[in-house]
Amino acid sequence: MQVVKPKIRGFICTTSHPEGCAAHVQEQIDYVESQTPLTGTPKKVLVIGSSTGYGLASRIVPAFGGGAATMGVFFEKEGTERKPGSAGWYNSVAFEEKAKAKGLYARSFNGDAFATEMKEQVIAAIKEDLGQVDMVIYSLASPRRTDPSNGETYRSVLKPTGDTYTQHTLDTDKGIVEEVSIESATEQEIADTVKVMGGEDWQLWIDAMQEAGVLAEGFRTVAYSYIGPEITWAVYTDGTIGRAKEHLEQTATAMNERFGAQTALVSVNKALVTQASSAIPVVPLYISILYKVMKEKGNHEGTIEQIQRLFSEHYCGPNGPQLDEKGRIRIDDWEMQADVQAAVLEVWNTISTEKLASDTDFVGYQSEFLKLFGFGLPGVDYDAEVETLRPLPC
Repeated sequence: MQVVKPKIRGFICTTSHPEGCAAHVQEQIDYVESQTPLTGTPKKVLVIGSSTGYGLASRIVPAFGGGAATMGVFFEKEGTERKPGSAGWYNSVAFEEKAKAKGLYARSFNGDAFATEMKEQVIAAIKEDLGQVDMVIYSLASPRRTDPSNGETYRSVLKPTGDTYTQHTLDTDKGIVEEVSIESATEQEIADTVKVMGGEDWQLWIDAMQEAGVLAEGFRTVAYSYIGPEITWAVYTDGTIGRAKEHLEQTATAMNERFGAQTALVSVNKALVTQASSAIPVVPLYISILYKVMKEKGNHEGTIEQIQRLFSEHYCGPNGPQLDEKGRIRIDDWEMQADVQAAVLEVWNTISTEKLASDTDFVGYQSEFLKLFGFGLPGVDYDAEVETLRPLPC
């Protein structure tokens, strides 16, 4: 038992609060259960990368909104009696406990999702428990990947692919706006980032599951992406991550040619405070401005609202997924409205440290960041000792 306080270093919090993480999961469940129950939802869902952010929300929505049985795959650190585990671990423990209390099937696997052994383990469990799954959600974000075919480890980078890029950014530790310059990626760095964050592993999962016979007829699969406004393109859409997301879309096209139209889709989601987005230069400042604008306009959404809309308006909608001209789902549509982006750009062009408090929602950004690690949740006594050793329920 120990008192757990936040310890922030750069874009990561090195501690997490088990009770706070559970409260955060419950907060998202409460939202889903307050909405109209989903009809026509997939009933057996595998989420690859299910422990935080969009992946966690993608497990909560079909389970608590549509009664789905879910399996989750993640790579998290379990707590000990002396040291807290990762937020994703506590999120997953809380999800399983709450799902099973509702009589919902839930089973989790902690390990390297890129590894052949993990795919085999999950496939065996599907055969044993569910027979087949009718939806596979790919929401994996990792800085590195070991290719099971050759044992080589590749590392992704967050860099532009053209000239050196200089732009406003936000030092979230110090709360100051400053300039950042990022050198262009090499061709090898681009290729490595595609290897880690592109669609290759998504394809390997689907191939392995199809070969094993655990994909139901008419199954669907979705992976997540982001586009954003032009002010972030150099470091995202036109950067190394963007190249990886292009490969993700190409992978979806190839799957559709094999399995049928709209079997595999890419969902372009809104910019939100997640562990992944916090690491990308420029993006935290953009999110801080965006949050203020969208909250004032009354159309701000968090991860759970986004994924609820993904299911209710697209996968469970009467006409099925609604796609853009490139065949993508767009639940970033409210973010990319012309009036929203015009308001963001107006602030962006004049932003400074002195205007951070008045012209952005940096306070909201900080609050959302801490919530990712289980801090700042109402009803949690952060001065009380908590048990940090929490296994997944049997």
